[in-house]
Amino acid sequence: MGNIFSRFFSKEKKETLDKGLERTKTGVFSKITRAIAGKSKVDDDVLDNLEEVFITSDVGVDTTLAIIDRLQKRVARDKYVGTSELNSMLVDEITDMLVGDEKEDDTEDFKLSPDAKRPYVILVVGVNGVGKTTTIGKLAAQYKRAGNKVILGAADTFRAAAIEQLDVWSERAGVPIVKQKIGADPAAVAFDTLEHAKADGADVVIIDTAGRLHNKKGLMDELTKIRKVVDRVVPGSPLDVLLVLDGSTGQNAFEQARQFTAATQVTSLAVTKLDGTAKGGVVIGISDRFKIPVRYIGLGEGINDLQVFNKREFVKSLFGK
Repeated sequence: MGNIFSRFFSKEKKETLDKGLERTKTGVFSKITRAIAGKSKVDDDVLDNLEEVFITSDVGVDTTLAIIDRLQKRVARDKYVGTSELNSMLVDEITDMLVGDEKEDDTEDFKLSPDAKRPYVILVVGVNGVGKTTTIGKLAAQYKRAGNKVILGAADTFRAAAIEQLDVWSERAGVPIVKQKIGADPAAVAFDTLEHAKADGADVVIIDTAGRLHNKKGLMDELTKIRKVVDRVVPGSPLDVLLVLDGSTGQNAFEQARQFTAATQVTSLAVTKLDGTAKGGVVIGISDRFKIPVRYIGLGEGINDLQVFNKREFVKSLFGK
């Protein structure tokens, strides 16, 4: 069992996950098959081959070395590990490495725990083109469907397109949006949004913020101002800074995570566009490297293709379980 989510993880979700990760899984699986070809036990040769498998699957060097180290210790402890046991061993070890989602049972199915302070505020950051606005739209739709009162704030005032796209999603999801004109002060938009949320008794507030990284100091200042507004208008409300990354860019997503985490305190991640790429291993690498939980993953175009991340099910899908 090991995971309180297993009983919640429906057949439909598992199918969506398997389908979305198909290309990554095929790549990883075929490489592992070659790595253990002709071997009956996991030895140094197999571990060397596995090192290459993970590095070429966008897991990242540091995380790969950590995985191999765990496998070496396990082999040393168990004396004999058959290659037939390798996949289940990988599932256990990699799941164990990832930053936890077990305590996040309140985000399962997008429900908030009844005693959590309202509103739950999500500030969403990420460069243009990673699927930031789409992620916000799908989050809004799913949180609303789970019975929450949701409000959107268009504080990425730098781009007219960002405000227009969010408008479209607000209509699709059937949730209100607070916006101002292009070039308005993002903190002022956040203030308005939170005031509306308070007046309406909203459960979830999702604020679209800076979609650019060309100026780290500007980004830091902007997000610091917005955080102060949150503290002032809804003191004590849970605040999540959600960084959206495009999984299909592989190592580039690492670089964006590095830059954003240096500029602001990121508390969770959404990794999008995992369908149609073989680079899904990046989810493991980023979660391990930055020690920030992956909260959502994007596995396709549909609203339901944005899933709450379940680390064990994700890893099991990758290794064909």
